[in-house]
Amino acid sequence: MAQADPHFITSLAVGTSSGYKLFSLSSVDRLEEIYKCTDTPDVYIVERLFSSSLVIIVSLSAPRKMNVYHFKKGTEICNYSYSNTILTVRLNRQRLVVCLKEAIYIHNIKDLKLLKTIQEIPPNPTGLCALSINHSNSYLAYPGNATIGEIVIYDANNLNNISTILAHDGSLAALTFNSMGSRLASASEKGTVIRVFSIPEGQKLYEFRRGMKRYVNIGSLAFSRDSQFLSASSNTETIHIFRLEEPSQRPQEESPTWSGYMGKMFMAATNYLPTQVSGMMSQDRAFATVRLNFSGHRSICMLAMIQKLPRLLVAASDGFLYMYNLDPQDGGECVLVKKHRLHNDEDDDEKDTTELDSEPPALPSYAATVAKVSSVPSSSSSSTPGYSEDGGALRGEIIPEHEFAAGPLHLDDETEFPPVINSEKKFPLDLDLLF
Repeated sequence: MAQADPHFITSLAVGTSSGYKLFSLSSVDRLEEIYKCTDTPDVYIVERLFSSSLVIIVSLSAPRKMNVYHFKKGTEICNYSYSNTILTVRLNRQRLVVCLKEAIYIHNIKDLKLLKTIQEIPPNPTGLCALSINHSNSYLAYPGNATIGEIVIYDANNLNNISTILAHDGSLAALTFNSMGSRLASASEKGTVIRVFSIPEGQKLYEFRRGMKRYVNIGSLAFSRDSQFLSASSNTETIHIFRLEEPSQRPQEESPTWSGYMGKMFMAATNYLPTQVSGMMSQDRAFATVRLNFSGHRSICMLAMIQKLPRLLVAASDGFLYMYNLDPQDGGECVLVKKHRLHNDEDDDEKDTTELDSEPPALPSYAATVAKVSSVPSSSSSSTPGYSEDGGALRGEIIPEHEFAAGPLHLDDETEFPPVINSEKKFPLDLDLLF
């Protein structure tokens, strides 16, 4: 099978109380369900390898166990159990990364063998990490400090540290790579400033101010396929989309205005101000926005091309997927064109397109879900401390039990792992939502 092209997003993975679902995102008007699993309760992590049949799931009933499935065949390839709750799973064509609160495990995606254990990392209670998806690199980013926004950039292919970026004054809340793995966006727990860095150098390229009135919890960051736009969702009713452009690309004013004159005066003054002050004055506001009619719930946003038009997708914990049109030239307020129900099969299309006239029902927050996961006792039996990376009784974090794959996974063999959707050069939007 041809290498998946990370420039396209065509499917959605959703964890449910009874299993998980996979949807096709090829159309705005129709959300086609391409697979449904109903035999695993309370799936809170579901990650699919691009458009292949390889799926990773983790359930609240066994939060320390990772199961690897070939869903098209309906078979389990293998499973791994860890010493603590699994908080995040990330994967690409080369690597599978499992993040716990104080350890990160790196597996070879071809045979699921454990290659590296990164131990004694600063406490990472939300499992924050990002893995680049480009076929030529496997950069891994994770917090290097629990109290300040320090980002460690790790080469998951060659298994060595690359650099450390001091991104924010406060602790980190969100990280994401662009499709080529050449840029990394980050936000702190304050949620007021979003920064973009070059990778692997770690040079700061862009700085955007989301807002100054209040601190917010950033739920997700996502680049567009061409890295020209960056979206940010939070626990507020507003989603921001920033435009990543060079100063020379910004349009000049056709006629002088008072605000334009003052803006130029401020920009000129930045040459004489301290760095921390001038940096704040040169920050850009949002290019486009979305106004949700609810707040306080977790939402995950993604920029995609659907039916040859740019769209902003928002999957929210109210159980709906919202699709908005994005004007790539003028920006402004994005227009809602469709919403789809994700977790109730009994609702018809007419109900899916109704407007949100009232506040959605209160649902558990992401933080509450993580707390619930952490409180669930492991079903795995205890084991002698000290498993090494290859399973031997050496120093390392405990892996109580594991079942290896029977043989190498032929991910490039189209007959073994065929794409479920028609186009091979596409990859899915994997959202870990619990309904």
